[in-house]
Amino acid sequence: MPACSGNEPALSVEEFLKAARAGLDRLEPARVERLRTGGGLLVDIRPMANRRAEGEIPGAVVVERIVLEWRLDPEGQHRLPGVVADRPVVVFCNEGYASSLAARDLRTLGLRAATDMVGGFRAWKAAGLPVVPGGSPAVP
Repeated sequence: MPACSGNEPALSVEEFLKAARAGLDRLEPARVERLRTGGGLLVDIRPMANRRAEGEIPGAVVVERIVLEWRLDPEGQHRLPGVVADRPVVVFCNEGYASSLAARDLRTLGLRAATDMVGGFRAWKAAGLPVVPGGSPAVP
Protein backbone atom coordinates (compact mmCIF):
# COMPACT_ATOMS: atom_id res chain seq x y z
CA MET A 1 0.00 0.00 0.00
CA PRO A 2 1.56 3.31 -1.00
CA ALA A 3 2.25 5.94 1.60
CA CYS A 4 -0.42 8.58 2.05
CA SER A 5 0.61 11.96 0.66
CA GLY A 6 -1.99 13.74 2.74
CA ASN A 7 -4.19 14.52 -0.26
CA GLU A 8 -6.08 11.21 -0.34
CA PRO A 9 -9.26 10.77 1.67
CA ALA A 10 -8.69 8.87 4.90
CA LEU A 11 -9.82 5.25 5.08
CA SER A 12 -11.92 3.90 7.91
CA VAL A 13 -10.36 0.99 9.76
CA GLU A 14 -12.87 -1.32 8.06
CA GLU A 15 -11.78 -0.08 4.61
CA PHE A 16 -8.13 -0.39 5.61
CA LEU A 17 -8.70 -3.99 6.75
CA LYS A 18 -10.66 -4.85 3.60
CA ALA A 19 -7.80 -3.54 1.43
CA ALA A 20 -5.27 -5.58 3.42
CA ARG A 21 -7.32 -8.75 3.01
CA ALA A 22 -7.87 -8.27 -0.72
CA GLY A 23 -4.57 -9.94 -1.58
CA LEU A 24 -4.78 -12.75 0.99
CA ASP A 25 -6.11 -16.28 0.69
CA ARG A 26 -7.26 -16.35 4.31
CA LEU A 27 -7.51 -19.82 5.81
CA GLU A 28 -10.10 -21.43 8.05
CA PRO A 29 -8.70 -23.20 11.14
CA ALA A 30 -9.07 -26.71 9.64
CA ARG A 31 -6.88 -25.73 6.67
CA VAL A 32 -4.36 -24.16 9.03
CA GLU A 33 -4.19 -27.45 10.95
CA ARG A 34 -3.34 -29.29 7.71
CA LEU A 35 -0.57 -26.77 7.03
CA ARG A 36 0.71 -27.06 10.60
CA THR A 37 1.14 -30.80 10.26
CA GLY A 38 2.49 -30.47 6.71
CA GLY A 39 5.42 -28.13 7.27
CA GLY A 40 3.81 -24.71 7.24
CA LEU A 41 4.97 -22.10 9.71
CA LEU A 42 2.39 -20.78 12.17
CA VAL A 43 3.24 -17.45 13.76
CA ASP A 44 1.48 -16.29 16.93
CA ILE A 45 1.54 -12.51 17.33
CA ARG A 46 -0.76 -12.38 20.37
CA PRO A 47 0.37 -10.66 23.56
CA MET A 48 1.76 -12.80 26.38
CA ALA A 49 -1.33 -12.16 28.53
CA ASN A 50 -3.58 -13.75 25.88
CA ARG A 51 -1.24 -16.71 25.38
CA ARG A 52 -1.10 -17.37 29.13
CA ALA A 53 -4.86 -17.09 29.57
CA GLU A 54 -6.02 -19.00 26.49
CA GLY A 55 -3.18 -21.30 25.51
CA GLU A 56 -1.15 -21.72 22.33
CA ILE A 57 -1.15 -23.76 19.15
CA PRO A 58 1.44 -26.55 19.38
CA GLY A 59 4.48 -25.79 17.27
CA ALA A 60 3.55 -22.18 16.55
CA VAL A 61 6.39 -19.68 16.75
CA VAL A 62 5.72 -16.68 18.96
CA VAL A 63 6.93 -13.44 17.38
CA GLU A 64 6.06 -10.07 18.82
CA ARG A 65 4.43 -7.82 16.26
CA ILE A 66 7.09 -5.15 16.73
CA VAL A 67 9.81 -7.42 15.23
CA LEU A 68 7.68 -9.56 12.90
CA GLU A 69 9.03 -8.15 9.64
CA TRP A 70 12.66 -8.54 10.77
CA ARG A 71 12.16 -12.18 11.80
CA LEU A 72 10.22 -13.15 8.67
CA ASP A 73 11.94 -11.19 5.91
CA PRO A 74 13.00 -14.05 3.59
CA GLU A 75 16.12 -12.09 2.57
CA GLY A 76 16.87 -10.45 5.93
CA GLN A 77 19.88 -11.20 8.07
CA HIS A 78 17.70 -11.40 11.21
CA ARG A 79 15.19 -13.90 9.83
CA LEU A 80 14.23 -17.09 11.63
CA PRO A 81 15.71 -20.35 10.39
CA GLY A 82 13.60 -21.94 7.66
CA VAL A 83 11.99 -18.71 6.48
CA VAL A 84 12.07 -18.73 2.68
CA ALA A 85 9.91 -16.91 0.16
CA ASP A 86 7.73 -19.90 -0.78
CA ARG A 87 7.17 -21.46 2.65
CA PRO A 88 3.53 -21.28 3.73
CA VAL A 89 3.27 -18.90 6.68
CA VAL A 90 0.06 -18.35 8.65
CA VAL A 91 -0.01 -15.44 11.06
CA PHE A 92 -2.66 -15.39 13.76
CA CYS A 93 -3.82 -13.07 16.50
CA ASN A 94 -6.80 -13.30 18.85
CA GLU A 95 -9.62 -12.90 16.32
CA GLY A 96 -8.05 -12.38 12.90
CA TYR A 97 -7.83 -8.61 12.51
CA ALA A 98 -4.25 -7.58 13.35
CA SER A 99 -3.03 -10.76 11.67
CA SER A 100 -4.54 -9.68 8.33
CA LEU A 101 -2.49 -6.48 8.43
CA ALA A 102 0.62 -8.42 9.45
CA ALA A 103 0.17 -11.00 6.66
CA ARG A 104 -0.22 -8.21 4.11
CA ASP A 105 3.07 -6.72 5.30
CA LEU A 106 4.84 -10.08 5.08
CA ARG A 107 3.65 -10.55 1.50
CA THR A 108 5.04 -7.11 0.68
CA LEU A 109 8.41 -8.31 2.03
CA GLY A 110 8.38 -11.29 -0.34
CA LEU A 111 6.70 -14.10 1.60
CA ARG A 112 4.46 -15.08 -1.29
CA ALA A 113 2.54 -17.69 0.70
CA ALA A 114 1.91 -15.58 3.81
CA THR A 115 -1.67 -15.31 4.99
CA ASP A 116 -3.69 -15.32 8.19
CA MET A 117 -6.32 -17.41 9.91
CA VAL A 118 -9.99 -16.46 9.76
CA GLY A 119 -11.19 -15.86 13.32
CA GLY A 120 -7.70 -16.12 14.79
CA PHE A 121 -6.73 -18.25 17.78
CA ARG A 122 -10.23 -18.09 19.25
CA ALA A 123 -11.72 -19.71 16.13
CA TRP A 124 -9.01 -22.38 16.28
CA LYS A 125 -9.85 -23.16 19.90
CA ALA A 126 -13.61 -23.09 19.25
CA ALA A 127 -13.07 -25.65 16.46
CA GLY A 128 -11.59 -28.04 19.02
CA LEU A 129 -8.14 -28.06 17.44
CA PRO A 130 -5.04 -28.76 19.57
CA VAL A 131 -4.12 -26.22 22.25
CA VAL A 132 -1.33 -26.40 24.83
CA PRO A 133 -0.83 -24.28 27.95
CA GLY A 134 0.43 -20.81 27.07
CA GLY A 135 3.23 -18.56 28.18
CA SER A 136 5.99 -19.36 25.70
CA PRO A 137 8.46 -16.50 25.32
CA ALA A 138 8.63 -14.72 22.00
CA VAL A 139 11.67 -15.30 19.81
CA PRO A 140 14.30 -12.67 20.54
